[in-house]
Amino acid sequence: MSAIQNTIRIDNQEIPFTPGQTIMDAALAAKVYIPHLCHYPGLPPSGNCRLCVVEIGNRSVAACTTPAAADQAICSNTPELNQARKALTQMLFVEGDHICPSCEKTGNCKLQAMAYYLGMLDDHFPQFYQRREIDASHPDILLDRKRCILCDLCVRASREVDGKNVFAIAGRGTQAHLIVNSPSGKLADSPLAKTDLATTICPVGAILIKQRGYQVPIGKRIYDQHTIRETTMQEHIPSCDKLKHKGHQDTER
Repeated sequence: MSAIQNTIRIDNQEIPFTPGQTIMDAALAAKVYIPHLCHYPGLPPSGNCRLCVVEIGNRSVAACTTPAAADQAICSNTPELNQARKALTQMLFVEGDHICPSCEKTGNCKLQAMAYYLGMLDDHFPQFYQRREIDASHPDILLDRKRCILCDLCVRASREVDGKNVFAIAGRGTQAHLIVNSPSGKLADSPLAKTDLATTICPVGAILIKQRGYQVPIGKRIYDQHTIRETTMQEHIPSCDKLKHKGHQDTER
């Protein structure tokens, strides 16, 4: 007799899970897309972006941090949740300097791709991003804090995979910002390398490898050819060993 399989239901679709998986983990493994920007398979979740909020009964929870439990009935792809996700995406745009036509990351930017996916046609909110420092001190890597969405993917990648703890987020609320853990606070005095996962994992144009911009023509970039949903299903990577390997591959493209 086979063992009874644990399952949850997402938008009336039954999917299996194993104990210890979050709702997001189970969804990705089953090729069920829940919008997100700060989650990456193999890294500890943080729940920062809140795009992955789903409903269980009358509760709203982050799919990336909430454990899957037997017989959960979860709503994700609803007009109300997608409208809230679009509003959050609009706020991320106006909180940073996201001028897509002039950005090196355009066509490869997950924030831009998410806006397309959610049908975002305008910023809706007035711009209110604060002036943030650009760090061009590193010979190979540029840090443009004006584009940072505080997803802390670089923080977790540097700590958990690269083993260097280069980045951290300091301050709270509108004063929150990305900092570099080095004696001077500059990238040049950190051990960050262009082969590190922390360098390539940024979903926007906040961390860029120098002299690499605009190498791929418009129309042939990642999200010119595939939606963020399609690429997310292809990127599901379960282990940090594979994450490290992917970081090296990305820098070689």
